[in-house]
Amino acid sequence: MKQPVFDAHMHLVDPAFPLVENEGYLPDPFTVADYRKRTDELHIAGGAVVSGSFQAFDQGYLIEALKQLGPTFVGVTQIPGATSDEKILELHEAGVRAVRFNVFRGGSASLGELDRLARRAHDLAGWHAELYIDAQKIDDDLARTVTALPAVSIDHLGLTADGLPNLLRLVERGVKVKATGFGRIKMDPATTIRAIMSVDPTALMVGTDLPSTRAGRPFRDEDFQTIQQTLETEGFTPNQVAAVFWGNAADFYLSVARQ
Repeated sequence: MKQPVFDAHMHLVDPAFPLVENEGYLPDPFTVADYRKRTDELHIAGGAVVSGSFQAFDQGYLIEALKQLGPTFVGVTQIPGATSDEKILELHEAGVRAVRFNVFRGGSASLGELDRLARRAHDLAGWHAELYIDAQKIDDDLARTVTALPAVSIDHLGLTADGLPNLLRLVERGVKVKATGFGRIKMDPATTIRAIMSVDPTALMVGTDLPSTRAGRPFRDEDFQTIQQTLETEGFTPNQVAAVFWGNAADFYLSVARQ
């Protein structure tokens, strides 16, 4: 993989900052130094640090990580619905660019707050919303809420093959999708990638999901090769392949410059 990659989904675990057990689970440390060492040969040139359920609403680790990583990395945070406008703007200045709703494991703002909080964060700071959810669980009411929001992405290809029809309906309405977490999804990633690209080639973004907490297997460098080979076999142009690995995510995350 010689082209630059925007890692649209990765986690960092710094034991210097608070961690909260989720379903009895606490992750091992995975610091900025660990991440850089693990991805040294992947040509990562930017990315999104995503808050996990085990980090609850702590922002300290995220702010520190973004300082270390530099301006082509952004944060995706979890915040309670009562977070003040001032706090959202403070996080924006630190490099946060999205609010995450962890529906699959909990630990973030409740689903009932999704519309209000997502719209407020977008109106204040241009943030988009990210959902960690089994796409099979996206009913008509949630689909209407999600597609009415200004900007949304779905984690890990929507997790299950049974959720693909729901996922594609969201893609038709402009929702972005992360090709990440191949060790945790219940589907053939190549089939799902082909389906998404057939609907909207600008929707797909790649990521490592490192350190792959609780996944059936951790990220492998070959996962990126699977994505690239799938796109090339389907006849997508070099520019379209490059967009999946960099441009789509860079446009989504870096369109609002860091302060």
